[in-house]
Amino acid sequence: MQKIIILVLLSSIMVSCDFSLKEEGNLEPIARVNNSYLYKEDVSELVSEAVTKEDSAVLVQNYINNWASKQLFLDGALLNLSEEKQAGFDKLVAQYKTDLYTKAYIEALVSRNLDTVVNRSMAEAYYDKNKDVFKLNEELLQFRYIHVDENIIDYSGIEKKFKRFNEKDKRELDSMSIQFKSYSLNDSIWIKASQVISKIPAITPENKNQLLKKSNFVQLKDSLGVYLMQINDVLLRNDTAPLEFVTPTINQIVRNKRKLELIKKLEKDITKDAIKNKEFEIYK
Repeated sequence: MQKIIILVLLSSIMVSCDFSLKEEGNLEPIARVNNSYLYKEDVSELVSEAVTKEDSAVLVQNYINNWASKQLFLDGALLNLSEEKQAGFDKLVAQYKTDLYTKAYIEALVSRNLDTVVNRSMAEAYYDKNKDVFKLNEELLQFRYIHVDENIIDYSGIEKKFKRFNEKDKRELDSMSIQFKSYSLNDSIWIKASQVISKIPAITPENKNQLLKKSNFVQLKDSLGVYLMQINDVLLRNDTAPLEFVTPTINQIVRNKRKLELIKKLEKDITKDAIKNKEFEIYK
């Protein structure tokens, strides 16, 4: 079995934990496995003022041992694996490096050049052309609710404002919302019925169908208080999703499409420019 040689005594590491770097070109090794060396700079990030000297020494010791194990296995592989096997791995490593660098560079170019703005008219055009794609797989609601203590002052007045819900009522309910246990007064947005059910414990399998009735007022009680709910509109499974609900998805689809088109253009342009500048040629 090949041997590992520690060139700097670990006891001295524990005493000082001083891993300041030497001048460049004069790095100090702390361990060796055959012809491979581990330097102080390789473990310097393991040592900080926030860590005690004893803990730093343990971290460094573990790092050295792990490094040594991997290096010994690597050396063993280079000695024992066939040349054909090693050549195959070398190709994989080279390909991975190429893919990694290429992907990073393309992403940088895309980030710099991609138009990410999707305005309302673009989203509407895509939606109108692809409505069949946007079928709901669960129910959506437009609703508002408040959760209050049953003994809250002027409960009847609050209920009246909640049901009527004109502009004045909206302002007054919003101003007194600090008295509510929880609430949501924005009934113009679409929300998944499953989210409503998870938000309101008083909704049970027995009464959840009340949520799926348009223009329905629902009052439920539990040990924590009273829930007042007004369902304005409902969309069921397999209905076409409203534009407002799928706009984020459409925006992402449009951006992804632009990204793919931009990447194709970059690939074409980089080759074209290289041929023009005599940086790329095919020998016949």
